This record gives sequence, structure tokens and C-alpha cells, in this order.
Amino acid sequence: MSRRLRTPAVLALTLTAALLAAPPATADDLPFRNPALPVEQRVSDLLGRLTLAEKLGLLHQSQQAVPRLGIPYHKNGTEALHGIAWSNDLADNWNQKLARGTVFPQAVGLASTWDPELIRKVGSAVGDETRGYNAQNPALWGLQVWAPVVDPLRDPRAGRNEEGYSEDPLLTGAMATAYGRGLQGDDPFYLKTAPVLKHYLAYNNEANRSLTSANLTPKLKREYYEQAFRIAIKADAATGVMASYNLVNGRPNHVNGDLNEVVRSWTDRTLYNVSDAWGPHALTDVEKYYDDKPEAFAAVLKSGQDSFTIDGSDSGPLVANLTAALDRGLITEADVDRAVGHALTIRFRLGHLDPDGGPYKKITADVIDSPAHRKLNRETAAKAAVLLRNSGTLPLKSPASAAVVGPLSDKLHSDWYAGTMPYQVTPLAGIKERVSDVTTGAGLERVALKHLDSGKYLTATGTGPDDNAALTDTTPTPASQWDLTDWVAGVSTLRNAGNGKLLGGDWRSLDTDDDEPTGWYVQQQFALERQADGSHLIRYAGFENVEGWYGLPDPYVTVTADGALGLAPKAQAARFAKEVVSDGIAAAAEQARRAEVAVVVVGSHPWVHGREVHDRDNLQLGDGQKRLIEAVRAANPRTVVVLETSYPVIVDAPTLLWTTHAGSETGHAVADVLFGDVNPAGRLTQTWYATDELPSILDYDLARTGMTYLYHEGDPLYSFGHGLSYTTFGYQGLRVRGDQVSVKVTNTGEVRGEEVVQLYTHQHRSRFKQPVRQLRGFQRIALAPGESKTVTFPLRRDDLAVWDHTRGRWVVEAATHDVLVGSASDRIRARATTRVTGETIPVRDLTRTTRAMDFDDYSGVEFADENKVSGDVVAGSAGDWIAFTGASWGSRLTASVSSVTGGSVELRRGSPTGPVLGTVQAPATGGVYRWGTADAAVQAGTGDLYLVFRGDLRLRDVTLAR
Repeated sequence: MSRRLRTPAVLALTLTAALLAAPPATADDLPFRNPALPVEQRVSDLLGRLTLAEKLGLLHQSQQAVPRLGIPYHKNGTEALHGIAWSNDLADNWNQKLARGTVFPQAVGLASTWDPELIRKVGSAVGDETRGYNAQNPALWGLQVWAPVVDPLRDPRAGRNEEGYSEDPLLTGAMATAYGRGLQGDDPFYLKTAPVLKHYLAYNNEANRSLTSANLTPKLKREYYEQAFRIAIKADAATGVMASYNLVNGRPNHVNGDLNEVVRSWTDRTLYNVSDAWGPHALTDVEKYYDDKPEAFAAVLKSGQDSFTIDGSDSGPLVANLTAALDRGLITEADVDRAVGHALTIRFRLGHLDPDGGPYKKITADVIDSPAHRKLNRETAAKAAVLLRNSGTLPLKSPASAAVVGPLSDKLHSDWYAGTMPYQVTPLAGIKERVSDVTTGAGLERVALKHLDSGKYLTATGTGPDDNAALTDTTPTPASQWDLTDWVAGVSTLRNAGNGKLLGGDWRSLDTDDDEPTGWYVQQQFALERQADGSHLIRYAGFENVEGWYGLPDPYVTVTADGALGLAPKAQAARFAKEVVSDGIAAAAEQARRAEVAVVVVGSHPWVHGREVHDRDNLQLGDGQKRLIEAVRAANPRTVVVLETSYPVIVDAPTLLWTTHAGSETGHAVADVLFGDVNPAGRLTQTWYATDELPSILDYDLARTGMTYLYHEGDPLYSFGHGLSYTTFGYQGLRVRGDQVSVKVTNTGEVRGEEVVQLYTHQHRSRFKQPVRQLRGFQRIALAPGESKTVTFPLRRDDLAVWDHTRGRWVVEAATHDVLVGSASDRIRARATTRVTGETIPVRDLTRTTRAMDFDDYSGVEFADENKVSGDVVAGSAGDWIAFTGASWGSRLTASVSSVTGGSVELRRGSPTGPVLGTVQAPATGGVYRWGTADAAVQAGTGDLYLVFRGDLRLRDVTLAR
């Protein structure tokens, strides 16, 4: 879900009391309130007592009380990604109330522990705190939680990278299962909270997210994009999924029929699926997929969603539109009952309608930010830290003095889906507890920005929203001096030295009224772009990747005719000189020179250059932070770089420790690792690429683009699964026996440590393109010096199944597999081979009707919706092609096609420019959803067959009969 404004609202307790209608005494004896009855019977009884209007209201995120039946108010959707974050206000859906509880490490950090049992404990703590908040205010803090996020981290430039777990579906599924089980609790029926998996499906870009379509081949859809959802749902670790904003193969996910047909097939439990915020409205307002809202809302309901997250707490528009849909015959009352039954089932499992509220009702607010949760938070943050490189400087051995410098040395930041930290232990504070003589500094340059045409400086005039910055000072004063933090990819924040506030965009002007980057549009982002003559342009990055801002996708600071500052296209940008008033980098280097050790804490800001609706341009750490690292290293060779980011960045140093934005205990956790109290064993959950030159973020075919460790064949900066330790481990005696793989692991070093033992396989030969290697299992184990442990992994034959798109089913091929065990995907310590009995995929028989989407190769085409309900087809234009390889075909082609104007398809042998075997003319059907039949005589044969498009048309299926 997304937020529009970051302005928390205080909800009056009197409003809460009014909304939580007390059950009338007569309702206690009704069958649906009897916990001894089967849940199906309770649901059926309650459904029979509700009016149609009441049932329709239960399809909204804000479910109003039904006093006559003793049904209290219920609100869906408390954000609980890595701690309780925020919840929607009853009066206005876009005014949020922020939690002030335990903020655990970001989700990508939780997964970096590779420790499902630990993450289950974290999920349980978050579930407890959700119950604690619910006990305080059940109207505001609902028990359906929108977490975890299981979107695979296919591309590290995606703005929401910190919300996911991993680029690997198995690891993602394992972490989602652990966290979800913790959130749900251990009772076989009752739920502590009801977790919902986000976001279904193939949602890994933010730019134009409601308009972009992820092209998914049937194979990658099943083998990669669905897998993490499938793993968690099959494990009964979630109670539903949330639809994502994007489209898949031309169809919006908010009407993706897989929500019913596929997702519900993974479990016998009742699932309660929900829309993302405003998503149903996007179908008409942005995507223009339907003509009106009754049609759109009916389609949402029939696709398998049971709750509409729209219109704040006002269910009126939903009820009106679904009533209209009923009147028009677009849905039936049975469709409504089915969805309401899903909603009620989960509410019964939450104990909402039990007389005593169920077993988790006893949890009270004293669990919030409890000492036990603080301890767990510290342990998790330390176990999540990844030692990327070590020159031998770590662990630190009781240094007498330390210089702790950098923009994140004495600051902690929360992200969009985090609550407010009730306390903060910064890296500086954590190190000060262990070293008596510590010097510090932010390591920032303080600059003045001189307008070259006027000779005046960019000057703050006050801290109010109407106090616009101006060209005032003729010599730099504190009001015209700015502390420049160059975060990532050249996007910076500028904090005024005089008033301590950040420079921000105010739609068309500039002001200084914010303490931190904030808001749905983060207006405190700027990029100083150096020109060939040494001057700088100031690009306003607050609306980056957001189209439609007065027609200016890249506004720059300009000076109007009357001398005022404003924003305009680049051609009208003003030129500024960047004057360094004081050099914090040089000061930090001097502090490092005088200290025994230096710790440089650099990284990203969770709100700057990449967040919901904002993707990143590249993966470069800001130039200012790079220069800080270089200067401190030059001054003191015993320098440790602590990198705190939400995603991979391109940075290297001889001693480098990575952590996410890890919550209140970040400083303690960092110190625990630096000083050796915790031997680091965190491992990377995604590839850290060595270059920014990556494929388009909109290309989801990672098998073709070479993205993720599964298909990347280059040399990354740091590989999937990478992470170092203060000790060493030996691997011996790898054995593959039946359905098990075992290996002995020995701590060959001098200190106790933990190793993450990782099992990979690679299939030698296949009818299909295979990953370079694929994770099949992992275990995090602890060993004392000299201690050994035999680690055993299950490796069943079915685990090696692949999707056979030629026959539309899972198969295990007869093949030899490498069995690889090691400490990272590129650090294999033991290997063996195993022969797996299975099928040999037969020659493709194109004499049978074959879906066009079941091609073997393609170029240029897009994947589209067959109709607005189900089915995928291939859409091509002149020169685009699909291929069926290793095939046999007859002499008569019949094709199902659609085209507005008509076109043709050529059949060619061997290549898209090979000999023409025939051409079929596609008739003009008058619309993309109007299908016609085309046929032609072709030359029969065997081998590789290419279908080359001539003209704009869609192809559904082909039959090449003998």
C-alpha cells in the first residue's frame, strides 16, 4: 500500500468508542458467536443474517459495525513490514498514525540473516506489538497486516528494494514463511494477526507502475515470479495476497484471474485477498481498462479479491458501484457471498466474534518496545550485518582512540514502511560505549551557491512554508551556507547552516521548512550537475520519475525576470558556482590521522533517490561520500567503512561492513560486530553488480537479460550469498544419497563462528535454458573452534522439476546435475554429481493446437491479454518474431488472430531470415479482443520454425496440420 501524505492524525478516543459498537446481549446466543461450531457453519449462519447492503460494506477495507448483530468495526491493513509502521486514520484514509514501537532491520536485512527461526521470532514480536496496539485502539490498529513483501528483488534499482527479501525465490519463500508464521502465532486455528503477502505479481519497478506491463513467459512466471508466493501460501504462513499496481502481459493485476485460479489452489485454507490502495480506481482512472466503475469493480471481485482498499473509511462509493454491478448482472449475490465469506472466515480466526475475543486477546500494550524486543532487535541487526571485505583490521582489539565520521555516524533513519523509533543508538553511540577517546564529524562539505549572473547567494529567509529561498546575500552568511550530503547517484540534500532546515521544493518555488526528507513527493532532493565551464546547474529531483509535473519531468532551479527563484526546464536553468566554505572531508581525515582506528559510516537515506514511485538511475554511492572514504583511508590505513544502505551500491574498500537501516539498535549491532562480540555471518541476498550498465528495469525476462545470480555470467562486485567471517571453515565428505545431501563442516579457525552452508545445483543438459546455478537449501550453523557438524539437506527429485512450456506441465528431465555446496554462490567448497531419472522432452508436435505464448524464443514482441478475463497472447509488428525449436509441423496452417487493420505472418525455417515456408494473411477483425481465423498452405517440415510478424496483430494459437 502507499501513502499520499506523511501527516499523522490523532484519532479521538470518543470516535473509537462510537465505532466499536458494543454487542447487544441478544447477539451472544446466535450460532455464529459460538466458538465450538465449525468455522464454515459460523460463516454460513452470519451470512444468512446480513442484509445485502451490510455484506457489500464488508467488502471494503473499513468494515462498519453491525450493532444489531454485535459485529464490531474492523479495519484492514496495518503496515508491519519490519515492525509496526502506520495505520490509516478512520476520518481520512490518507492521514496516518505512526507507531512508536520496535523498528527491526529492513526486510532485506532480515533476510540477510539467512536464519528463518530468528525471523520467525521477529515476526512473532511484531505480531505481539500489533496486538498491543490493537488493545489500545482496535478501530485504528487492525489485525490484518500487510506484510511480508515477497516480490523478488530482480533489479536492485527498483525503488522498493528494501521491502523485499531476496532475488532468489527459495530464500524469499523461506523468509516469508518464517515471518508470516511468527505474525500468525502457533494456534492451529486462531490468528495472532492475519498476514497478507505483497504484491502479486511481477512488481519490481516504480516508474509508471500503474501503466507498465511485465512481460512474463509462462516458464519464468511459474519457476520464478510465482514461487515465493507459492512457498508461503502452501506453508499456510499467510492468509491472502495483495494485488500489485502493475500489469502482467497487458492485464492489470487488480483483475488477474490467477488470484482465484492459481493462488487459492496452493492451499486448502480460506484466503482473503485484498487490493492495493486505490488500485481498483486505477482500472478506470489511469489504465482506462474499463469504461466505468461498476464494470471495473465487478471484475475486481470476480478475479478473486475480497477487499477494496479505496476511498478512506467511506464504503459508500464501493457499495454504490457494486450495487450497480448487481443490477446490471455483472456479478451475482453468490459472488458477493463468496468474498464476504472469505472476509468473515479470517475475522473468526482473529477471534473478532468470539465472546472472549480468542486466545490472543490477552496480549496488552506493555509488549510494545519491551526489553525482550529490544534484545531481539539487537541480536537480529547484528546477525544481519554482512562483512563484505576485511583487510585484517577487524575485529577491533580495544583501540585507545577512534575517529567515527560520516553522514550516518550519528544519525539513524526510518523508511517509508517503518514506525518512529522510540530511542536511537547510533554507530557513534555504540562505539563510544567501548572506546574512551572518540572524535567525530559528519564529513560533509559546507558550500555556498553563488548565482553567477547576479553574484548573489542562494539564501534561506525563514522556516515557514511561505518563506521562500531567495538570492539575497552578497557574501556568504550562515543563511546562505549549506551542508551538502551527496547520497547516491548524485542526488543530495542541502541543510541550511543558519536554521538547520533542508532546502525543499514547494511545487514551483524553494523553501526551508523541513527537518528531514519526507512526504509522498520527497521535495528535499537536488542534484548539483557540474558543467564543462566548472559551473553547476541545480536539478530539482523531488519529482523524479513522476510524469506530469507541469510538463517538466526534470525541473531545474532558475531565476525569473524579477530575480526570484523558481523551477523551469533545463534550457532556462540558472548557473551557480559551488564554493566550499568549510571542508568537512578534510577535517574528518585529520581526525582519522590522529586516531588509532577510523570508522567511516556512509550510505543511503531511505527517502532519497529511490522509494515508492521512485526508481534509481544507477547504483553509485555519492561522490562526496566516496571522497570521504578515500581521504580517511589515506590518512589512516586502519580504516573500517560501514556501509548502511537499503540496496546494493557500487563501493569498495579494504574493510567493508554492510548493514541495512537496521532500527533503534543499529549502533549496538555495528559495535558488536566491529569489536568481535558477534562474529559476522550475514550473507547477501542479491547480486551486487560491478557496473551500472544493466538492462532496462522494465525487462522482466531475466533469463535473457542475465539478471540475478541465476543467470548472470559476469563478475559481480559481490555475489549472491557472499559474506565473510572472523574464522574459517572447511568442507569435507560431500555425499549425495537418495533424497539427501550431506557435508561435514569444520571450524578451522581460532574463534567461534557461524557459517551459512548453501546448497546449489546445476543441470547439465536440458531442453530448456537452465540457471547457472540455483539455491536448493541453506542452514546457518554455529561452531566452536575445531568443532565439526554434518549438515544434511533434503534434495528430492521433484525439487528439480522445471516447467515444460511445450506441454504445459511440470516435469523432471533425465539429466545429470552438479551438486554444489559452499559459503556463497561463487564460493563452492565441495561438489559432486548425481544422475536423475526422468523424462526426455519429445519433439514439439505443432500439428496440435499450440498457444503462441508457448514459444521457445522471441524478439520484439510483447505479451498481451487475450481478453479482459483470462489468457495471454503474443502481440507483434513488422519484423518481430517468435520461434518454436525442435519441432515438427504439417502443411496446413490455421491461426487465431486479432488485428484492427490486418496483417500477415510469415513462416520461416531455421532463422527469422531463413527460407519462407508460407505466409498467412490475418484479417482485420476490428479490435484486439475480436478474434478471427486465418489459414494458408505451408511447406511441412521439422527443425526450428520462426513466425515473423508483418503488420500489427495479435496471435493466440496456431495449428499446423498434416
